[in-house]
Amino acid sequence: MKSEIVELDGIGRILLERSSRAKNINISVRPFHGVRVAVPHGVSFKRAREFVCSKKGWIQKHLANMRQVEQDHQILSKNFNNINRADARKILIKRLDELAKKHGFKYNRVSVRNQKTRWGSCSSKNNISLNAKLAKLPERLMDYIILHELAHTRVRNHGKKFYAELGRLVPDQKLLDSELKEYGAGLL
Repeated sequence: MKSEIVELDGIGRILLERSSRAKNINISVRPFHGVRVAVPHGVSFKRAREFVCSKKGWIQKHLANMRQVEQDHQILSKNFNNINRADARKILIKRLDELAKKHGFKYNRVSVRNQKTRWGSCSSKNNISLNAKLAKLPERLMDYIILHELAHTRVRNHGKKFYAELGRLVPDQKLLDSELKEYGAGLL
């Protein structure tokens, strides 16, 4: 796989990388990875550089968001190493109860654990399990995950009905989901 790194004023380093899967020039800006440009076969790196220059404003906007996520991640990761599960349990159960009452949900039991791969889950018996690390996330993300698990008490799978239910509770779910993925990049 051929690649090249270019410097662009106002942006910095950009990785141009030949991709057999790309059909068009694709720019991605990801925390801890920087700016990557997938260049399809049949498109020259010169053309890719020109395309990147034409999208400079878009890249700068996304770089600013990326830097904020990286900064938040560094602060949060320090806190996550010192998380007190008992305190997290109090915070999360209180918020779970508030959101369940507000939206008319019923659940059976709740457990709060330090998990490595999931923010939360809901069993077929409506037992909700939450990751203790949730307590250190911004409240909007904590609420999003709790509402996601509460929605599973009504709809068990991730089908259209589930996302309709979640969308009713969290109108900006797609934005929060992508933000959560950025936080989860190194925290889980």
